[in-house]
Amino acid sequence: MTHPKIIYEDDVLLVCNKPAGLMVEPDRNNFHNLLQQVKNYLKEKTGEKMPYVQHLHRLDRPVSGVVLFTKNKDYLRHLSEQFANRTITKHYLALTTSAPTNMADTLEQWHRKEKKKAVLVPEGTEYAEKIKLSYTVKPYNKFFLWDIELYTGKFHQIRVQLAGLNCPIVGDAMYGSSVLYKLDAIALHAAKLVIEHPVTHKQMEFVTDSTNFLSL
Repeated sequence: MTHPKIIYEDDVLLVCNKPAGLMVEPDRNNFHNLLQQVKNYLKEKTGEKMPYVQHLHRLDRPVSGVVLFTKNKDYLRHLSEQFANRTITKHYLALTTSAPTNMADTLEQWHRKEKKKAVLVPEGTEYAEKIKLSYTVKPYNKFFLWDIELYTGKFHQIRVQLAGLNCPIVGDAMYGSSVLYKLDAIALHAAKLVIEHPVTHKQMEFVTDSTNFLSL
């Protein structure tokens, strides 16, 4: 049995470092997923047949990094509202083979999901939603390393916004990369998540180990 890579756990929260290639939740194809790994872990730990656990957000299957769960349904709403109200902080790392014109910038654009892909569209386009992130970029070996703060969390947002700068993420063939990264993975990693603990109301910062992400 594969155990999740847990980076923090208390009575309310459980935080994992999801490997690339693993889905967060089940889909109709019934692939292995992080939620089931966490449930199996809690079954072993507590002896309960059906322990409660729920993820608060998702990462794309080829993306690695921090995923937050709650083990107590009483705090699900409080945590969900932090995501809905954008009071949390989310930082990602990404690798590209090209550099943008501006090595630090904030991008505010309009986004629309079209089937299995996201596109950037003009303001006023039907069903479009506003998206925002900020970034800094520096050279890293033969690549460019992006430190990204994500303010909105829409479908494939970082992937499509970087591709819009002609800087597709390494391994992300869907958005224009012709460079391989790793099997079932793209070079995008959810590196840090900052939330308010629903019980103590203290700021909690969860940082994942990015060593595997950066080892090419």
